[in-house]
Amino acid sequence: MTPDFWIERWQNGEIGFHQTSGNDLLPAHWPALGFAPEGAVLVPLCGKSLDMAWLAALGYRVVGVELSPLAVDDFFREQGVAADTRSVGPFTVRTAGPITIWCGDIFALPAEAVAGVTAVYDRAALVAFPPSLQARYVQTLRRLVPAAPMLLISLSYPDGQIAGPPFSTSLAQVTELFGRDYDIGICETRDGLAQSPNLTRRGVTALDEAAYVLRPKGG
Repeated sequence: MTPDFWIERWQNGEIGFHQTSGNDLLPAHWPALGFAPEGAVLVPLCGKSLDMAWLAALGYRVVGVELSPLAVDDFFREQGVAADTRSVGPFTVRTAGPITIWCGDIFALPAEAVAGVTAVYDRAALVAFPPSLQARYVQTLRRLVPAAPMLLISLSYPDGQIAGPPFSTSLAQVTELFGRDYDIGICETRDGLAQSPNLTRRGVTALDEAAYVLRPKGG
């Protein structure tokens, strides 16, 4: 799966993963991280998620990372704000108020992008990567923000029902990926099928949506 795959999805309007009202697991479980609105929150593969606006409204700075320029443009346009634009290496960086989005490949994200980041919110990044890239993604987070706890929202469904993305990522897989470096707490597991008509149309018959709090060990 190449970066062009996601860029083409946005160009073709194939964005069934986008949630037009944000994800209700964020306000339900973000307080479990126990952080005052200081520092910044990293939102990997952010798309045009309204969750970024929710975090910013609490007083956090938000650092998004997104491959698709169209998604970044849509976010600021739909928020009704004009963003300043600059270039940093291969990235186009757009900022409006407390929200900055780095447009480019997260695997190439420089350390300066995450200066001041104290937490991570992953709603759809881990499950967007195939299993062959998930470990690399986790290693990238460990390199960039080794001390930052994370609210992770993951999906799992019966094996073989669809070809991802999203890629089914169970508790066992989350534990395998994060368990060496993070303490894993399960906040909630729920039936997510009713909120996922796109996956229902694709043939998914059962869907678990789980929220985890991950805290770096020794932190």
